[in-house]
Order: sequence, then C-alpha cells, then structure tokens
Amino acid sequence: MHIRQITECGWDYVLNVKPDSHKSLEKQFAGRGERGQVKELRLKDDQGLEHYFAWANDLCLSDSAIDINVNYLLYEQTDKKGDVTRWTWITNLLLGARTVEKVMRTGRSRWKIENETFNTLKNQGYHFEHNYGHGVQSLATVLALLMFLAFTVDQIQQRCCRFFRLLWKGLGTKAKLWASLRNLFNTIVFKSMEALYRRMASNYRLQIE
Repeated sequence: MHIRQITECGWDYVLNVKPDSHKSLEKQFAGRGERGQVKELRLKDDQGLEHYFAWANDLCLSDSAIDINVNYLLYEQTDKKGDVTRWTWITNLLLGARTVEKVMRTGRSRWKIENETFNTLKNQGYHFEHNYGHGVQSLATVLALLMFLAFTVDQIQQRCCRFFRLLWKGLGTKAKLWASLRNLFNTIVFKSMEALYRRMASNYRLQIE
C-alpha cells in the first residue's frame, strides 16, 4: 500500500478519498460525529463563499489496513447561489482549527496539478494519451520525455512571454494555438519566435502591442 511507502520514507501526505470506496472510514467518522467527537469550523470569506470544515484525528484507514491510522477532513464550499461542493481527504498531519484550511488548500492544489498538467498533456495538443509503441530503443519513453520537454518550454513561455500569453488568450485554447503554430512552421521560415507570434497575431487580427 502506497501510504505505508510514504510513511516509511518519513513524508507527510494529503490524499483524496472517495466515501463510496472507503465505507469503513466513513462509518467511523459518522460514529465520531454521533458521539460529538467531530470538530467543526465555519467561515465566510469576502467573496461570499461559505466554508465548512469537519475533522477527526486517529481513524483506522480500513478493515484491511487496521494498522494504518489517518486523520480525516471533510470540507464543503457553498457559493452565493447555495450550491454545495464537497471534498474529503486523509492525512498524517494533525488536524485542528489552525491547520484545516491549509490542509484543504493543499488537497485542492493536487486537483490543480492534475487539471493543469496531465489533462493539458492529454487534451491540449501534446497527445500524451498515445504511447506510439515501445519501439526498439524505448521509443515511447523518448517521446514521453520530449512531450514533457515541450510542455516545460511552453510553461516558461506562458510565465515569461507576453506575446505567448496574449495569443493564447486571443485564440482561446492551447490546441488552437499549437495548430496555428504548426501551420505557419510548415509554410514560412521565421527568424525568431517573436516574428512567428507577430505573424499569428496579424493572421487572427489580434492586438498584442
């Protein structure tokens, strides 16, 4: 079990758990709640969002892993319309009124990494969902590393290049941005990336100055 491996390395963790697949854990948490042993915290921010935290420390992970104790955090966010979104996590960090918000933000940041990294690689023109076969000399691994390298370069441009950001905003998606780049590369030689971006802006009548 990967939690054992994590703790054996001396690391801390915040992991998402689904109530349907962790029924024993949910039952323990509900039992603690019935006995008044679940701590709660309610907050409201300047944007009108309501935040509800409920937590309990030192629960058994599951019937098949009774030697693993975890701390359980439930978080609900209610927007101005009254719509509620719910998350649940386990962690080996001690939960308390001063720590639950930090743990929540850590847990949600993992979704941000998933969405902005892996989903981007799969759905925004990098074709990471394809392995292209293993090849004679580990071709799939080489191509995967090249995809990560391209992604890293694009992240640097996204952070540091004003032209890149303006073109991305104007075109709407990275997939469309990549398609336009490929079309121009296939037909015209450019002396610099700036020249390429300026030509793209001209083609789409986008203001980048």
